Amino acid sequence: MNKTLNKLLKKVIVILVGLIYLVPFYILINVAFKPTTDTSSYWMLPKQLYLENFMNAWVNAKLGRAFKNNILITVIVVVIVILVGSFAAYPLARCKTKINNFVYTLSISCLIVPPLTILVPLYKLIVNTTGTSTYPGIVLPHVAFQLPITIFLYTGFISSISRELDEAALIDGSSRFGIFFRIIMPLLKPITSSVIIMVGVSIWNDYTFSVFFLQKPTMYTLTVSLSQFFSQYSNNLSWVAAGCMLSAIPMAILYFSLQKHFVKGLSAGAVKG
Repeated sequence: MNKTLNKLLKKVIVILVGLIYLVPFYILINVAFKPTTDTSSYWMLPKQLYLENFMNAWVNAKLGRAFKNNILITVIVVVIVILVGSFAAYPLARCKTKINNFVYTLSISCLIVPPLTILVPLYKLIVNTTGTSTYPGIVLPHVAFQLPITIFLYTGFISSISRELDEAALIDGSSRFGIFFRIIMPLLKPITSSVIIMVGVSIWNDYTFSVFFLQKPTMYTLTVSLSQFFSQYSNNLSWVAAGCMLSAIPMAILYFSLQKHFVKGLSAGAVKG
């Protein structure tokens, strides 16, 4: 009886927590489909779906240009982080030398450094190197701050892969590079999916670096464009809600397409190191 009651209580708690997280999305979707003349409560469902809000938000917030910048920045950062992170993690996981342990510890220690604490000197460096409002000026800082967690996850996951695979390949005459690309890399699909989601969502939703390093309107990302849009159309919440919905769709699609690998890769990469 007690076990049944505990299971029921856990289910109720999970449902309540889920509802708490779903309420903001419900209000967002509700407002996005209402015309600007609709003054009813945000909790009330719209009488009809008003799709012009999305077109108005797309045009007035210049979301087409912002989507292009977001996609370029996110894809470039994710590709670089995956390549560099996996390359670095392989020797760190397989060769437990003092130098490798020091490099690994140094890399992990960077996780405790909040980006905001070095934002001022970083901004000064970007300005001095004429990197403001350029793709390298925003990509390189993102790569630097995303590499530690990526190396940590890849190192833990590779450590869980049997060394016998490496030894068998070495006996067959394969090089270390051949082992990595032919054997290890195909096995990294779960953790790579986790990295894509974690890093991709972080970069896609970044505001702090984007608002400082991308000052030209032609280089605005979605978060900066929506921020400017909200300040200009703060009285028109339907347009703002529609713009926010449009910006969230790509990451939602990415998560649902990779979710089956996300938990598996994250747990294996974080626990076994």
